[in-house]
Amino acid sequence: MKWLHTDGGLYWFVFVAAFLGVAVWESVRPRVALLEPVERRWGRHGLLVLASMLIGAILLPLSPFLLAASRSGSHYGLLNQPWIPFAARWILAILLLDLTRYASHRAMHSFHFLWRLHQIHHSDRDFDGTTGVRGHPLEGILTKGATLVTIAIFAPPVSAVLLTELVSVFESFFTHANAALPEWLQRPLGWFFFTSNAHVIHHSVEMRQQNSNFGDIFPWWDRIFGTYHPPLPEGKRQIVIGLDEYRHDPSFGFVALLKLPFTARPAVASWDEPQTKSTDEVQQSL
Repeated sequence: MKWLHTDGGLYWFVFVAAFLGVAVWESVRPRVALLEPVERRWGRHGLLVLASMLIGAILLPLSPFLLAASRSGSHYGLLNQPWIPFAARWILAILLLDLTRYASHRAMHSFHFLWRLHQIHHSDRDFDGTTGVRGHPLEGILTKGATLVTIAIFAPPVSAVLLTELVSVFESFFTHANAALPEWLQRPLGWFFFTSNAHVIHHSVEMRQQNSNFGDIFPWWDRIFGTYHPPLPEGKRQIVIGLDEYRHDPSFGFVALLKLPFTARPAVASWDEPQTKSTDEVQQSL
């Protein structure tokens, strides 16, 4: 069990490697020109990461890895029963944890008070790797809390929890990359993992597109629950990024993003909202 002490190191290794890898990919083959300078985005979103770390360490210091390790010797939890083959428990654990993230993300779009937190992520007028870490610290607490509850109830294998967390942090950058996979690679890969080709649709100002593609790692939950939207084909990737009510505002600063959920300005989001009207802006070619 000594490897458990390296979980934080592995997490941050994948975090940094994924960020740098996506940054290089975006610089070599960018999908579109960004509206905002990269250095400004990196600085602001980096501060959000630090704020999330500090607030998370205070309000919810327990990590998914350590909770899974503490439950491994328990007799409770469906995924901790020896009569179930380990391989089956391992696969079920990964699927269950990813389903929890799907449900958490969909809830963020379905309940007004949760959307006020999540709108910080969607208020970005650009779409690049750092958008993946553009989130309010309180949203991170709620999402992590849902994961911890799932682990506490089902007691999944520690290695499955570790792998899911590492793949998830990689996906947070990969699915928000300002770069597109070629069609020959998107077709087979898109059946098993979310890519930026599919997830960029979720960041559209069009409500029907925004209420789709909630998955974190796998696209299967969206397909099962009817919220999947296929990537737009090459040559027709026209979409406007962000929230319609904030499209004409200047980019939010760090402090403004932290305060956004608590401002008087109403947030527009509902599962039953009609499709957002198209804008006269020049659309970003994706």
